[in-house]
Amino acid sequence: MNSEKLRLYAELIRFDRPIGTYLLLWPTLWALWIASEGIPDFKLLIIFSLGVFLMRSAGCAINDYADRDIDLHVARTKNRPLTSGKISANEALGVFAVLCLVAFLIALQLNTLTIMLSFAAVALAASYPFMKRYHHFPQVHLGAAFSWSIPMAYTAVTGILPPIEAWLLYVAALLWTTAYDTQYGMVDKEDDLLIGVKSTAILFGKYDNFIIVTLQLLALIIITVVGIMTQRGPAFYTSILLACGFIAYQQTLTQFREPQKCLTAFLNNNWLGMIIFIGIAIDYA
Repeated sequence: MNSEKLRLYAELIRFDRPIGTYLLLWPTLWALWIASEGIPDFKLLIIFSLGVFLMRSAGCAINDYADRDIDLHVARTKNRPLTSGKISANEALGVFAVLCLVAFLIALQLNTLTIMLSFAAVALAASYPFMKRYHHFPQVHLGAAFSWSIPMAYTAVTGILPPIEAWLLYVAALLWTTAYDTQYGMVDKEDDLLIGVKSTAILFGKYDNFIIVTLQLLALIIITVVGIMTQRGPAFYTSILLACGFIAYQQTLTQFREPQKCLTAFLNNNWLGMIIFIGIAIDYA
């Protein structure tokens, strides 16, 4: 395999654009820290970090396969390797399969219950890209996929079915993901309307910003409830307040729905997820 082909595969999995990996990583770390009461096993940290990278990369590959005809009509995506014909559809499927296989081999280091949950993770990741053809909630489906690492983290730490706090954290991450992926959908909204694909950015219409901030605040409220249930302290609650500041900043960016500023708002969620993790880690420390 030559260097040019490797470069194209790296572009396919967005190796140079790690924002998706970060957004998947932060909720995973929230769960690992809380489930292990602030002292996560180093082996689990490595396994889940690698799993996050591999599954996000696999998700990009299957997404481009699903959207190979749609992406031709979107200015931001028309030059992607698969859409532009630089790699084939079979190659994209091959990359997806290999990445999923490697992720599964790594997951085999975990307990049986976590391995069982990993099958649901693959199913959610593989089906998400096709949802925009059938309903207006592909962002919710992405939230379900991106948040699935939370119950997996709990089962990996405890070996039993996740407690109520894990599912609350899962719902919070799902709401947050739906919100930031709606911001991302606002970037391509005009192209999507012309093509006929569906998204929450289109469904919410003129209420998009109001619904986004509502989802984000609901997510923070639920995370706060988890903090109360697990008896967190000042550092944790300070991080929640700082996260509110990021939400307010994002609203200033998206108020006029300018695509580039909507993209900036979407990217800013990396800092929101990070600050919550920092609050959790410091509080346990």
